[in-house]
Amino acid sequence: MVPVVLVHGIRCHAGAWISYEFGHRVDLPGHGARLSDAFTMDAAVAVVADAIDALGGRALVVGHSLGGYVSMATAATHPSRVAGLVVAGSTTVPDRFATAPFLAMHSVLTRLPDGGERFSRRMFRATLPPDVVAALGAGPIATPAIPSVVTALRSFDPLRAVAQYPGPTWFINGGHDHLRYHERKFLAAAQDGRLVVIPGTGHYLPMTHPEIFSRHVRDAAVIVGARR
Repeated sequence: MVPVVLVHGIRCHAGAWISYEFGHRVDLPGHGARLSDAFTMDAAVAVVADAIDALGGRALVVGHSLGGYVSMATAATHPSRVAGLVVAGSTTVPDRFATAPFLAMHSVLTRLPDGGERFSRRMFRATLPPDVVAALGAGPIATPAIPSVVTALRSFDPLRAVAQYPGPTWFINGGHDHLRYHERKFLAAAQDGRLVVIPGTGHYLPMTHPEIFSRHVRDAAVIVGARR
């Protein structure tokens, strides 16, 4: 199977992929082990590109939520290094309307005495499987990174990035995902795209249903490996 790089979502870290027995997990700037680093799209792309290089210089890149946007940016910037692209929960154009709720959440959480840490962990426990909750609990919740992430996303054109990447792209969304609003536009923009919608699942599909999502990732890895 072709090497796989797994890129987590906003406020999480590499532990989000604890249920996966394959793949190289990264921490994005402003998250996890890179909590002190400023998040910019260029810095995030550099992290993913370095991970690809560490795996031999070519890999299937899999991104969820924020990680999906970073993965699309990486594919556009380094198309020869990205053997294939799997994007989950990242098919809404991140304009001011789409990103405003994240700034509102940041405002509310940072007013709490602990920066919203306890509330955030309670929400994780209510939403995610115990093993994922435990893995995420081993690292910081990157609420302080939200403003810089929003700034980066608002200046990023994911439709253009997808259109620039010539390789195979899978858009895999939960049926109830609030960030699948423009999925048809993303599919139309991709040079070699396909769309998969998993009924009965939501935005956290890769974490709540790893058995389903990992099957699609493995299938994508086999396809791009055969093409190579």
